[in-house]
Amino acid sequence: MNMETKEVCALLADAVPQSETVSVIQVRDVSKRYGDLSAVKNVNLSVHQGEIFGLIGHNGAGKSTLFKMLLGLIAPSSGDLLINGKSVQGRHFRQVRRQIGYLPENVVLYDNLNGLETLQFFAKLKGMNGPDSRNHCLERLTEVGLEHAGSKPVREYSKGMRQRLGFAQALLGQPEVLFLDEPTNGLDPQAIRDFYTVLNTLKQRGVTIMITSHILAELQERVDKLAIMAAGQIQAIGSIDQLRKKAHLPLTMRVVIAAHNISKLQAQLSTFFDAGVSTRTLTDGLEVHCPRSYKMQVLERMMEIPGLVQDMHLQEATLEEVFFGISD
Repeated sequence: MNMETKEVCALLADAVPQSETVSVIQVRDVSKRYGDLSAVKNVNLSVHQGEIFGLIGHNGAGKSTLFKMLLGLIAPSSGDLLINGKSVQGRHFRQVRRQIGYLPENVVLYDNLNGLETLQFFAKLKGMNGPDSRNHCLERLTEVGLEHAGSKPVREYSKGMRQRLGFAQALLGQPEVLFLDEPTNGLDPQAIRDFYTVLNTLKQRGVTIMITSHILAELQERVDKLAIMAAGQIQAIGSIDQLRKKAHLPLTMRVVIAAHNISKLQAQLSTFFDAGVSTRTLTDGLEVHCPRSYKMQVLERMMEIPGLVQDMHLQEATLEEVFFGISD
């Protein structure tokens, strides 16, 4: 290969886009047993860089146990857990841990410290002892909307303020990976909105986020991928749309139509009734339940008579419906 050919090949190699699916968190055949009780059973999952990954399940499903294993707080009975390619049980994990932020489900803080002192205490635990540490803590207070409360004793904080302070603690040191266990407990709607605004900013910076929540409607449009856990096992994993397909739940179409035309539309759709399409009469029209695979056919049939349908609202299955459809 001559020099010119080598240079061309080098340019082509540089032009090839790098993979955007770097696995930051990897769980391989992980189990955790306490005597005869299996808290986690043969779990496999992968979370990519810059992904917001939701982990949902009933109480006792194994979510918190999996979190604790990923943090190196408890050892798995079998299997491997890796963060940024390093085993959480390996000798190099101490360095990786400094790149991790964690917000536990129940935030425990020191009531006699104020907000800024609390963050400075945790910053020292993370090895942040330099002159810029105080400014970094002040920035984190501002980031979570507590800049006005930095000098106030934590004992005077509301539950929502304590939760935001716990979140600020998790953000210390600009972590590359965040584990957030029920992070919106006690937050009002505006604070929840602000919280996810911060998460989206972190996501854009390439931070990988794993989050659990019992408020499924809150996660529905805010995560890239989800895993549903039950009895210590992953029941399903994928995007919201992929999970909807797996659950085989019907779509709901709310059709606005004149009362005297309702029977005409029902007749139009009657050929699909054997395929699982059903209708229910409403005060202002018709509610149509339709398998996803028949969506376009049903819509086309509705439009065959011009002017019959005045308006329509199409509703996919909610995450809550998907969760119960898969986990029950």
